[in-house]
Amino acid sequence: MVRVMSGELTAAEAAREAGVSEQSVSNWRRQFIEGGRSGLAGEGGKPTEEASRMAEMAKENAMLKVTIGELYMELRKYGRSTALRPPQRREGTRPGRLVN
Repeated sequence: MVRVMSGELTAAEAAREAGVSEQSVSNWRRQFIEGGRSGLAGEGGKPTEEASRMAEMAKENAMLKVTIGELYMELRKYGRSTALRPPQRREGTRPGRLVN
């Protein structure tokens, strides 16, 4: 691959030498370049700060979805119970006014 990258060989010549298709050599060249880019961007293969933050946010998002699902099920379970219903407004009172 280094000889293809340096221009010493064409993709067709490298394919003949390796006994593979020219398309395979082109795919290897593309993968080689992409790997180099991600290696440089991620400081030697370590995840970048942005990728790390995205993974952290995805984990937090999943946890929140589970929590919301559990709370939803609890509300459905007790939804018909009078104990959890909001208090009814008493006649003659206004919202925000204290009643003794």
